[in-house]
Amino acid sequence: MSKSDTQAQVQTVVAQCRELFVRKLHDYGPSWRIMRASSLTDQIYIKAGRIRTLQQVGERCVDEGIEPEFVGIINYGLVAMIQLERGAVDHPDISCEVALECYDRQLERTLELMRAKNHDYGEAWRQMRLSSLVDLILTKIYRTKQIEDLGGETLASEGIEANYMDMVNYAIFALVKLQQ
Repeated sequence: MSKSDTQAQVQTVVAQCRELFVRKLHDYGPSWRIMRASSLTDQIYIKAGRIRTLQQVGERCVDEGIEPEFVGIINYGLVAMIQLERGAVDHPDISCEVALECYDRQLERTLELMRAKNHDYGEAWRQMRLSSLVDLILTKIYRTKQIEDLGGETLASEGIEANYMDMVNYAIFALVKLQQ
């Protein structure tokens, strides 16, 4: 797979995620501005946990597969990064246009990290199992929860934002793999 193929696949996936974000922004506005980052971590946990359960059990009771859950991880992860940057508020305080600008900025920063790591790791994710990507997301969630419990103080780790970026990127990789 060439670098341009990967870029095209990633762009297809992120365009789908962004389109859903735009539609929900229309329906709900930036109501998520009230959420604390730790609540968003828990939302991502719910999504990743459901994927793992569906992978292990092999059947579902709710008529929704794992792809929408990965989209949720991506969008909640980007919202979490916005909240880290801007802080949670008591009432939504930005327009839909500003919310989308914030989303796009966090997405671009996250994709820059993906491109750098993808270069250095030689697209190793393509050889990984989907279950491993889910386990890595869950590991990043538990790391984030621990850092949150420590009040953000770390001794050796990259911190909360880096973990969110990795969660988003692993979920993008998973969607690329699912759509192949």
